Amino acid sequence: MIKAGIIGGAGYTAGELIRLLLNHPETEIVFINSSSNAGNRITDVHEGLYGETDLRFTDQLPLDEIDVLFFCTAHGDTKKFMESHHIPEELKIIDLSMDYRIKSDDHDFIYGLPELNRRATCTAKHVANPGCFATCIQLGLLPLAKNLMLTDDVMVNAITGSTGAGVKPGATSHFSWRNNNMSVYKAFEHQHVPEIKQSLKQLQNSFDAEIDFIPYRGDFARGIFATMVVRTKVALEEIVRMYEEYYAKDSFVHIVEKNIDLKQVVNTNKCLIHLEKHGEKLLIISCIDNLLKGASGQAVHNMNLMFNLEETVGLRLKPSAF
Repeated sequence: MIKAGIIGGAGYTAGELIRLLLNHPETEIVFINSSSNAGNRITDVHEGLYGETDLRFTDQLPLDEIDVLFFCTAHGDTKKFMESHHIPEELKIIDLSMDYRIKSDDHDFIYGLPELNRRATCTAKHVANPGCFATCIQLGLLPLAKNLMLTDDVMVNAITGSTGAGVKPGATSHFSWRNNNMSVYKAFEHQHVPEIKQSLKQLQNSFDAEIDFIPYRGDFARGIFATMVVRTKVALEEIVRMYEEYYAKDSFVHIVEKNIDLKQVVNTNKCLIHLEKHGEKLLIISCIDNLLKGASGQAVHNMNLMFNLEETVGLRLKPSAF
């Protein structure tokens, strides 16, 4: 059994990660660290887990008793922890924050988008889990980069559910504000753009265009729905072939002929992609569950790869389509 520890156990991503690991046939949760909830039952916070676990939060860190450590911490906290604690040499780490997503000589974290860096993830000791918007958008664009087709700015519009803002309530996540409402935030300046550019440039070294990304807050709880527009004269049939070829060995990305909707992916680790041509404009539609494929599901996917397990173990999930 893979023995796992979690730091930062009270948030939405941690709740989903705990749910997945409890039902993972090859994993045992050794501890869930949360200093503010130490001693409380996990179900006091994650009430959807009633009947599934008697575990309690702890303020202890028995790092020598685990094989893999997940960080579900606020941005900046993982780096602080790594710099202030002794980390066992063989301990594998999966960081769900954005601290190590950008490649640097200062760290050895692999960018953990399996559909891009599967081979490197399989042998990695430290993995940086991608951002949720970044995952959805990259999966929509990677086959184009692979075929050197991103030669101009890419227009991206994407809407996310309220869980993307985290568990702590705020002015724009309050039900009375969010319900029946919609708004733009961080237009052209979202923090996930640098990691998207990094991945596209990894496949297409000549890529130096802009990702004109407009993020929206949606009036639903979970999911990301993104649209991307790229100019190309290549026929739709050839583009579909490129996408199907690129994702042929990936279990969670599916190219769908019919138009897609968000409910088809919510509560799953899937990404669905639909392609259309309108004159010389290629429309790419991509959707994921922000808490699963965009966070905790992808973290478990990375764990499966790091421990040489079949990648879908513990991730065969039914969408909440009705």
